Amino acid sequence: TTQTSWGWPWSGTQPAFHPCLFITVMGMERSCLGTYTEITASNVWCVIAQRLTQSKTTIPHAYATVDCDLGAILQLRKELAKEIKVSINDFIIKAEAALPEVNVTWTGEAPQALDSISISIAVATEKGLITPIITNAADKGVQEISANAKALAQNAWDGKLLPCEYQGGSYSISNLGMFCISAVINPPQVCILSLGTSKAVHRLTEETGALSTVTLSSDRCLVDDKLASRFLDKFCVNLERLQCMSLA
Repeated sequence: TTQTSWGWPWSGTQPAFHPCLFITVMGMERSCLGTYTEITASNVWCVIAQRLTQSKTTIPHAYATVDCDLGAILQLRKELAKEIKVSINDFIIKAEAALPEVNVTWTGEAPQALDSISISIAVATEKGLITPIITNAADKGVQEISANAKALAQNAWDGKLLPCEYQGGSYSISNLGMFCISAVINPPQVCILSLGTSKAVHRLTEETGALSTVTLSSDRCLVDDKLASRFLDKFCVNLERLQCMSLA
């Protein structure tokens, strides 16, 4: 789905008038729509709205989609269930952290390569969406990533996250289950990976696959189509061939 700065349903079209005039006209027309209830926006809600607007109006979003087979992960989780409790998301974080190709940020004037890979994970709270960070994720095994993710999610739900635990990050992961979405980039990051729920796929062999649709939203100024395709290809390889990752 293509979105534009002011909600036009077609691509590449910008309003022919000043945005302030657009807002004023909409406000005047609101009285013609009948009764309504004013909703008070929380500070978190306002910040999210401002950042998403900034992202969609200043970053040229590009999208690339691929289906990844999660069958190997599901089988390994089943085998380890009695001894080790890890989620599919933990494997996904590790698989993405093993890819330094897009580990850059935008300073406002030029790209800046980051020294470590830290993954922002989207957590829905009562006050809105927040993205705590798994720091140095590339240097951690799946079990340590799992422990970090659980602790950060709990702190997010309790409203106890420190600024250093949700500010910064290399790139983000958004998992909305059954919803197949193209996520909005969280600046100054240049990428966000969104994942759909896995679905069983029957093959000619005895094996049954579990495909998940993965969409990479990236800043076209820094990530071209070739790099985005290479990133997704390596990401799927990491998920499908777990020997490529450190699981300790």
